[in-house]
Amino acid sequence: MVSILVIIYVVFISLGLPDSVFGVAWPVVHNEFGVHESFASLYSIITGVCSGGSSFLAGVVLRKFGTPKVTFVSILMTAAGLVGISFAPNIWVMMCCTVVLSYGAGAIDTGLNNYVSLHFKARHMSWLHAFWGIGVTLSPIIMSAFLGGEYGNWRNGYRVIALIQLCIALGVAVMLPKWTKHDTIKRTAEAGEEEKEKVNIFAFRGLIPSIAALGFYCSMEFTVGTWGASYIVNVYSLGADVAARWISVYFCGIMLGRIISGFVSDKLGDDKMIRLGILVSAFGMLIILLPFGSISLIGFILIGMGFGPIFPSVLHAVPSRFGIKYSADITGFHMGGAYATGFVSQLLFGYAATGITFKIFPFVLIAFLILLFVLNETAVKKTSSKIQG
Repeated sequence: MVSILVIIYVVFISLGLPDSVFGVAWPVVHNEFGVHESFASLYSIITGVCSGGSSFLAGVVLRKFGTPKVTFVSILMTAAGLVGISFAPNIWVMMCCTVVLSYGAGAIDTGLNNYVSLHFKARHMSWLHAFWGIGVTLSPIIMSAFLGGEYGNWRNGYRVIALIQLCIALGVAVMLPKWTKHDTIKRTAEAGEEEKEKVNIFAFRGLIPSIAALGFYCSMEFTVGTWGASYIVNVYSLGADVAARWISVYFCGIMLGRIISGFVSDKLGDDKMIRLGILVSAFGMLIILLPFGSISLIGFILIGMGFGPIFPSVLHAVPSRFGIKYSADITGFHMGGAYATGFVSQLLFGYAATGITFKIFPFVLIAFLILLFVLNETAVKKTSSKIQG
């Protein structure tokens, strides 16, 4: 199982790589394609619909084909989408390629989160998402190396990331036979134990607030990832390459937060890790509000560190909160609903910020954080009596 866990960790690097590249490239891309900066919101909502839709269907697909095969094909889809984006002659072709990229990413996300929540302890879920943090940290660094000049050679940044994806897909292909033998979801389906009944999400107490809580976490993460660089460029008048490095610091904070939480999550438990993450990220948001000029941007690393344990802890809590019978489906509902909420929220933020001012950025994050806290505590209260399902 150790070698399987290692390849899963590496796959999560591939999942993180595409997640941060768009936001840091956009200040340059929108100029080249001649579209308004706010168009990023519409672009990102397509990403949310596709990845979220993939997550909602993931439970059925995973039981039919198994986690290993779905993961391999999905990585190839993300690589194909990245290559297509790098050659896109206009924004519309770029959006079409993003559909392929997003469907692949959504299937990987749901499949591996469910697999790890079923087979491994909480620390491994935190470290799994730390490897996602490596991916999202590397992307802005890679892209910043290609940004410069009037438009910047952002296309080569996408191509380098696509090449890394293909290398990771090769590693998964090598591990497929061994991984397939340990795929509980696939073996259960083949044994005829899969039930055909549809899952009624309203039958699970606390599921709706749990999904909504994760949704407002994604609202914060997506808003920073998509609009953080634009906030820095517009409010602090820094260059796109400098803004990209600051966003890399934010994603590095997420990675560090998940590495650290991996050492304490088994002892503290999922609920306490979520609360601790909320507290740390709140400090980071308050630092950004301080009138210290660009020095206040140091708050981005605390925001990232606070975000670190929240997402993996919510997902790892799914089997204990709602039972293992439909854990793949419920994980998919969480991710699909969360992505939908997150992308709609950052869409609305994009139009508001470009129409009013990007100075609303930290205040919107604080509002989302408060909603996350209230909804998560509601979910904890409703699911604390007994495991459902």
